[in-house]
Amino acid sequence: MWVKWLFSTNVDSLAQLPLRIALGLVFLGHGSQKALGWFDGAGIEGTLGLVKGTLGLEPAILWAYLAAYGELFGGLLVLLGLATRFGALNIAATMFFAIFMVHWGNFFAQHNGIEYPLTLFCGAVTLLIAGGGKLSVDGWISQTCFETEPDPMDDSDPLR
Repeated sequence: MWVKWLFSTNVDSLAQLPLRIALGLVFLGHGSQKALGWFDGAGIEGTLGLVKGTLGLEPAILWAYLAAYGELFGGLLVLLGLATRFGALNIAATMFFAIFMVHWGNFFAQHNGIEYPLTLFCGAVTLLIAGGGKLSVDGWISQTCFETEPDPMDDSDPLR
């Protein structure tokens, strides 16, 4: 049952595509910085230092890896539209913690506030609810692997 939900999506809608691309690229970039040190990032050691030193979370190595690779693989999954809901859940969880552990106290981004992570959180929650959409691996899986039942409220077919 949960596998079907994980890959199900509205295969008639392109509405999720721009959000998937933007959110996926943002988190691929941020995750690459935190996990791999790419794009002038601090890598996993820097992420570990932030988690342990600044945030004081223990076990720090667990939280550092969850944050870094949750963003990296969450971004990749969302960008591809593969298990979009799982990727979006990773992103939403990371942003939830960022809002309350790092950015709480100010609203606007120029004061390191919650504005930007809250926006990313809302985008991730939207994909968590809606799935990957038409041009996604989820859409292909949904159409190929799962039988869809006709909508009893759809009266567009005159033969019914």
